Amino acid sequence: MTRKLFWQNPYQIELTSKVDVIDGNKIELAETIFYAESGGQESDVGTIAGIPVIHAEKSGKRLVYTLESSPSFQVGDDVQTLIDWQRRYALMKLHFAAEVVLVLFTQFHPNIKKIGAHISANKSRIDFVSTENIKPLLANIAIHAQQLLDAQLPIESAFSNEIEERRFWKVEGFSQVPCGGTHLRNTSEVGQINLTRSNLGKGKERVEITIL
Repeated sequence: MTRKLFWQNPYQIELTSKVDVIDGNKIELAETIFYAESGGQESDVGTIAGIPVIHAEKSGKRLVYTLESSPSFQVGDDVQTLIDWQRRYALMKLHFAAEVVLVLFTQFHPNIKKIGAHISANKSRIDFVSTENIKPLLANIAIHAQQLLDAQLPIESAFSNEIEERRFWKVEGFSQVPCGGTHLRNTSEVGQINLTRSNLGKGKERVEITIL
């Protein structure tokens, strides 16, 4: 099992850790700050021992990193991981913003169901099943979302089941949401958001969230 320090401190961008496994140009570390795509949130970008990571994936409770080239280091060696902080921070902001929007849709329009989501470094999106154009709903959702973000509320992030690695984030008085992503400390870190709608075809609607 890889010890996932990005949950303990998602603001950490540099780490020295031991190499547990090497298989060609794929490696595993004893502990890591390098997030691998999960729950719709894209992977971090960065280097391990100065070698760019071209792919990061979950394998059970392990994280496997594919390097751009075969490493010269050995199992048991200490290597340095560096991640792109600007990308990580953008993902954290857009992930939280998307989940706030989803919570509000669930509260105000429970019959509109989510069917997908994706968080990248420049926008996040949520896909819904809906027979109606949801554009008229967005102004009210955006107002309530921005009010929460501007309220400077602390965000708690913790395990609901540490053995199974199930986690959640919580804002007191708003919601508690199961999520294993990397999360902010305070709602105010997101800033100003913008919501737009697009149609994916009959019965499917998409909301895109960007930060202004």
